[in-house]
Amino acid sequence: MPDRVVDYLVRTVADRGITQIFGVDGANIEDLYDAIFDAGGSPAGIVAKHEFSAATMADGYARSTGGLGVVAATSGGGAVNLVAGLAESYTSRVPVLALVGQPPTALEGLGAFQDSSGLADSIDATALFATISRYCARVTDPAELPAQLAAAIAAAEAGGPAVLLIPKDVQQQSMPVLPDSSTQDPPIASVSVLPSSAGERPELGRISSVSVLAPAHTIAADLAEARRVGKVVIVAGDQIARDDARAELAELVAALDASIGLAPDAKDVYSNTGPGYCGVAGAMGHAELVEALSAASACLLVGTRLPITARAGLDAALAELPVLSIGALPPYLPATHATSTDLAATITTLLAGIAEPSSSEASAQAPRLTPMTVPEAAGPGLRYRTVVEAIQRALPAGADIFADAGNTGASVVHYLRVPEGGRFTVALGMGGMGYAFGAGIGSAFARRAAPDGAHRTVVIAGDGSFFMHGMEIHTAIEHNLPITFVVFNNNAHAMCVTREQLYYQDRYSFNRFQPSHLGAGLAAMFPGLPAHTVAEPAQLAEALERSFAAPGPAFLEILCDPDEVPPFLPFLSALESRSTP
Repeated sequence: MPDRVVDYLVRTVADRGITQIFGVDGANIEDLYDAIFDAGGSPAGIVAKHEFSAATMADGYARSTGGLGVVAATSGGGAVNLVAGLAESYTSRVPVLALVGQPPTALEGLGAFQDSSGLADSIDATALFATISRYCARVTDPAELPAQLAAAIAAAEAGGPAVLLIPKDVQQQSMPVLPDSSTQDPPIASVSVLPSSAGERPELGRISSVSVLAPAHTIAADLAEARRVGKVVIVAGDQIARDDARAELAELVAALDASIGLAPDAKDVYSNTGPGYCGVAGAMGHAELVEALSAASACLLVGTRLPITARAGLDAALAELPVLSIGALPPYLPATHATSTDLAATITTLLAGIAEPSSSEASAQAPRLTPMTVPEAAGPGLRYRTVVEAIQRALPAGADIFADAGNTGASVVHYLRVPEGGRFTVALGMGGMGYAFGAGIGSAFARRAAPDGAHRTVVIAGDGSFFMHGMEIHTAIEHNLPITFVVFNNNAHAMCVTREQLYYQDRYSFNRFQPSHLGAGLAAMFPGLPAHTVAEPAQLAEALERSFAAPGPAFLEILCDPDEVPPFLPFLSALESRSTP
C-alpha cells in the first residue's frame, strides 16, 4: 500500500531520531496512532492525561535533547488544551512540532463536531495557533505536505513551536509519488536577523538609550578593552543550553577572568561551583552578582534578553555600565548586540578576538553565596531552605531538576545548586502551574534513551501545581520512568497567599484550602508506588534517600507553611517598604 499522510509524518519524525510523540488520542488524530503502530512503535506514542501536559512533555524532551519535541492532539478541546503549553515553548523559544487533527474537510462550515475551520462562525484554529507559533499551516493537499512539514520543522528549530492542522480525511489520503528532488529534505531556511542599525555604536562607558546591532568582532574588541581596564561580568541565559555552548561559555569565562551570573532558567549552563560563579540574576538572585556588577567595567549578556525575572534588582548597576550582548534576539534593555543563532560559534569568534587568555587566579574559587534574608516563619511544617538544602545533599550525580512556578520554584532557584552534568528547568516564559510534571516526564523519556541513560529526574512543585497537572504521575508509572516527584504541600496557593498579605492588607484569603493527604492518597491509588509524607525535619534525609534510590517513579510529600515568605525580591522589598516609616 502507498504511504498515507500519517505514515509520512511518522517516518519523518523517526528519521530525525525523535523517539517519542507525546499526545492524547481522539477521533481526529487516531490515524496518526495507527501509523505509529504500523511503524513498529518507533517513535513511541506516549499518551498523556491532558494535552497541556503532552505539550510540556514535548517541551521538556526538546530542552533535554537540544532537538525537536513532537506533540499530537485531536480537534476541539484537545487542540485548544495545547495552547498554554505551546505558549511556554513560544516564549522560551523551545522547538516543538504540534500535529493537530481537524474534522474532515467535507464537513467544514457545515456543523462538524469540533469544527475550527473558521467557516460558518466556527473558531479559526489557524488564527488561534498563529499567535503562539513560528509557523502554522492547514494541510489540505498531500502533495504540499513535504514542503509544509519542512517549513514547520525549520521554523521550530529556529526557536519555538510550529503547528500543522491536518483534517482527518487528509491524514488518510495516500501520499503522491514524489520526484526524487522532492523526497530529499530541503535545506533548512536561514533564520532572519534584524537589519543593521544606522546609528553609531556607543563608546565604552555608560550605555546609550537605544540598542544597536554590531558584528561579533566589535563585541570582542569591547570585551578586550573592558578586561584591560577592569572586570567583566557575564550573565548567561538558556540559549546556551539550546545551542549546546556550555564548554565555550566556560572557556570565555576563563579567558576573560570574568565573574558570571545565571538567569533563573539557565542554572545548568555553567558550573554552580565554578570559577567566578556569583549565583542567580534577578528576582530570585544573589547579592554577590549585584556586587560584581557594581564594580564591573562591562556586562556581557550571553543568550538572554534579561527579562524582568532575571533583571530585578540589577537595573541601577546596569545603568552605569556598557552592556554588550550576543544572542538570538536583542535584550530588553539598551545594549550593543550581535545576533547569534549559534552561540558556540559566536563565542569561538569572541575568543579569537580576545588577545591573550587571562592568567589571573582571582576567580579560582566560586564565592560562597549569601542567601536572601527572609522573615522567620512560625507556622507548621518544614521550611523551604531546609528542604531545598536537604535535596541538594541527597541528589544523585547528574540529576535533572524541573521546578514549577510559585513560592516553591523561587526557593529552588535561589537555594539549589545544580549537580554537574544535570539539567535545570523552570518555566518562566509563561510560568504556567503544573508545567514541571509534564516537562520532567518528557525529559525523563529523552534521558532514558540517551547513551548514558543514568540520569534521575526530579520534579519539585507545590500542591497547587499538583492539583492542576500532577496526575501525569500516572504516565510516569505506566512507563516506569526514573523520576521523583517532590511536592511541597501547604494546602494553599502560597504565592497568592503571600500577595494577599503584602499587597491587600491580609484582609482575606481566597487561596487557603482544606487539608489534603497527597502521600497517603497516591500510595492507595497506585499500589507499589513509593509514596511518603514528611512532616518533621528528622524524617527528611531518609525519605529523600529512598525516593532517589527507587528504580522507577517515587513521590514525596513535604508538609510546609503557607505563610512562609520565599526568597523573592519583590516580596522582600514590599516587606522592607512597609517597615520603613
